[in-house]
Amino acid sequence: MLVTVGQAVKNAIIHPVPLPIIAGLLYAQTGWGLHPVVDRPLKLLGDAFGPVALVLVGVTLAQAAIGAQLRGAFVISLIKTLLHPALMGAAGWLAGLRGMPLAVMVVAASLPVGANVFLFSQRYRKAEDLVTASVAVSTVLALLSVSLVMALLPKLPG
Repeated sequence: MLVTVGQAVKNAIIHPVPLPIIAGLLYAQTGWGLHPVVDRPLKLLGDAFGPVALVLVGVTLAQAAIGAQLRGAFVISLIKTLLHPALMGAAGWLAGLRGMPLAVMVVAASLPVGANVFLFSQRYRKAEDLVTASVAVSTVLALLSVSLVMALLPKLPG
């Protein structure tokens, strides 16, 4: 079992999504900068990642049969867009957060299922159709959840 857990941890770190994040965080701690010849292309690539990921999700959504996964996607989407922000709000409140830090945390929690979840499901070939449907359904539900969270947060006692 220890070998299996070790392999899972290794696979979670040595992966195209978290590895660059970890490397970037470690590099940022050095205080060193990058030469503009290297920095400019990296910035262009970084700026392109979000839109490219969304296009890939869109292409997959166009080919996905969401209807077959609608029930599961709806359950996941309700948990992600309603329960998750409520739990994060409670955790933040109990931790003493108020005002803008609490608002940022809760609004971020109310966002739809993200591209990283989609990328992980595609990479490991697990629940691809369900995750794809969840991205679509949670995006629609997030129109309500984000609006609801933003309307309710100012009403919390300071």
